Amino acid sequence: MTKNYPSNLTWEQWELITQLFPEAKPGGRPRTTTCMYPVVNAILYVLCQG
Repeated sequence: MTKNYPSNLTWEQWELITQLFPEAKPGGRPRTTTCMYPVVNAILYVLCQG
């Protein structure tokens, strides 16, 4: 359960931008199974709330 902040994206907004994120590149350290939705919301929180 996460707290809902005013800067969070709605699922409808997330659906619009999710295809803009590139797939993980081959080689190097593999990307973990982290969902990008909370990562983007955290970035938006820092940008909007300071």
